[in-house]
Amino acid sequence: MKRACLVVLLATLGGCASQPCTLDAGDASSRTERLLFQNDLMQAKILASLGDEEGYELAQALLERSARLDQRGEVEFYRAILLIRQEASAGDILGLLQQAAGKGHPHATALLYKMHEQPYLLAEADPDQAEHYRLAYSQLDVARSGYPSFEKALELVSQLVVPPPSRDPSLAPLCLQYCQNGMPQP
Repeated sequence: MKRACLVVLLATLGGCASQPCTLDAGDASSRTERLLFQNDLMQAKILASLGDEEGYELAQALLERSARLDQRGEVEFYRAILLIRQEASAGDILGLLQQAAGKGHPHATALLYKMHEQPYLLAEADPDQAEHYRLAYSQLDVARSGYPSFEKALELVSQLVVPPPSRDPSLAPLCLQYCQNGMPQP
């Protein structure tokens, strides 16, 4: 649970998540639209990061609604994360990650590196492609500023793609008791 919270925190506060509002401040409907976009995207990221299958449909709907305003590849990246969690084909995942990386999304670029380096989800490693994505990451604005570092980006994407722990139904009564009483009674 602690790791899941860390992933959610890093994903939402990772630096590339928010987009500056470049709209005219006097245009209230545009500002409202931008705020709703940011909210939808944040909720979708949290749902995708948690790895709870029950939230995937809502995450997908939120990403779909956000796609029109996304300019940085966030939607494609989190769609790819959802597909990984749903064990979709590597081709579909690669396509989305390549679109996101093409828009300069640092975590998509790091995940593409991971896929070609290890290999992850691919039949065999491709060191040339892995080096291509490592170099592409170094050219991103976030890499030039040093946040997040390539190693931190790899760490984050590695945590995002780890399958969530399976639920233990025997813990549900303890959780309920904790919520009701503040302390579980074994």
